[in-house]
Amino acid sequence: MQCKLALASTTRLILFFMLLLLFQQKSWSQDTAYIKAADTVRHHNPRLATRYSLILPGLGQAYNKQYWKIPIVYGILAIPASTFIYNNDLYNKTKFAYQAQFKAQNGDPSDLAKIDPTLKNLSIGSLQSYQNIFRKDRDYSVLWMILAWGLNIADATVSGHLKEFNINSDLTFSIQPTVQPQFQNAGLSLQLHLRNSQAK
Repeated sequence: MQCKLALASTTRLILFFMLLLLFQQKSWSQDTAYIKAADTVRHHNPRLATRYSLILPGLGQAYNKQYWKIPIVYGILAIPASTFIYNNDLYNKTKFAYQAQFKAQNGDPSDLAKIDPTLKNLSIGSLQSYQNIFRKDRDYSVLWMILAWGLNIADATVSGHLKEFNINSDLTFSIQPTVQPQFQNAGLSLQLHLRNSQAK
């Protein structure tokens, strides 16, 4: 009889554990289904915005859906690009004029006719000075271009991080005086409202 009772209680215990295991497996599969459903929701990735802006200026702003910033990015990048072209052109002209005048001083005036008309009346010392100035300004244009590109990347990164930041007007903090008549006590009440439950 004792053996039958032990077998019956063992059977009940095994059945209980099997049901518990079955219930746990069913709830676990529901959890994974929930996790899979939550994982399929696409979140905004600030790293992608950074990479896109690194590859092509303005592409990170497009990824962030801030299309109005793209003309500003290209306008800012156009300034050092145009100064680079301007200074590089004048650097090459003054360099050629300097070399032509240097050759002419050594007895070979063949390149004097090819000098730009605005530079023909300048001395060799002035041409060398202008050549150095235009080279320096050209190099600074490259640095300004790199800086502007870096600002474009920083803007895309910061905007990407702030894309999902809650800037809702429902974030409130209030301090109100309170009276508790049952304790005959007065005090201050601090209330922090993170979300509006009536919204949507």
